[in-house]
Amino acid sequence: MKFQEAANRLYNNVFVCRKCKTKRKAAIGKIRLNKVKCRKCSSKAFRPIKRGK
Repeated sequence: MKFQEAANRLYNNVFVCRKCKTKRKAAIGKIRLNKVKCRKCSSKAFRPIKRGK
């Protein structure tokens, strides 16, 4: 990406639900402690978003 600010906005603290593939912004500490659930399916399984080139 050209701008660091844009990359931070798009990829930092963004996680994807493993069940329904919905994106969610949250702190990594809360994701690891399973305190964040998916808005759509109520799952607590997340993975980091894949960065585009």
